[in-house]
Amino acid sequence: MRFVLAFSCFFRMLFTGKLPASVADRVEGAHKALPDPHVREKIVTKEVPVEVTKEVIREVIREPKISASQHQRDGALSLLALLQREGRLVDFLRDTVDGASDVDVGGAAREVHRGCRKVLDQYLEFEPVMPGEDDSRVTVPKGFDPAEIRLVGEAKGEPPYKGTLRHHGWRVMQAKLPTLAEGVDRMVIAPAEVEL
Repeated sequence: MRFVLAFSCFFRMLFTGKLPASVADRVEGAHKALPDPHVREKIVTKEVPVEVTKEVIREVIREPKISASQHQRDGALSLLALLQREGRLVDFLRDTVDGASDVDVGGAAREVHRGCRKVLDQYLEFEPVMPGEDDSRVTVPKGFDPAEIRLVGEAKGEPPYKGTLRHHGWRVMQAKLPTLAEGVDRMVIAPAEVEL
């Protein structure tokens, strides 16, 4: 009996594209799988005035996968665009300051500093990696993370090490960068400005 039903369903699907109603109800509920996390299903219900009162149409929208390196690049470009917009950081770093006086460079640096600090305060939350003031005596514990603490000089023996804190380091605790709209060229960090 199962063979006949399977054979019948096969030819029904082949020629009409639909399973018999009695089989479709059982099959639809029997094989529900977990959804693919990269596929979003949108279910649209519309009224049909025939024997069937409602017909369900599934639209599968495949969203493009973004690689980790692409995501990191986009985030870096987004932050650079913010630093340029608020502090003109790229303009300052790309200009030559060789012929400028210290007063001119200092005045420009003050404006860049003000704008860039505004971006950091608005979008990022920081904390020191290692508490303490610069030039204070510290102990580097056994099992320390080299990504968090960089040893300068010659390390002899096994940790813990005693040394002088040259810089406490920074860790980003929270990043609240704005999301970029789709279709925006992320490589353009500052549009050209044309005055009319």
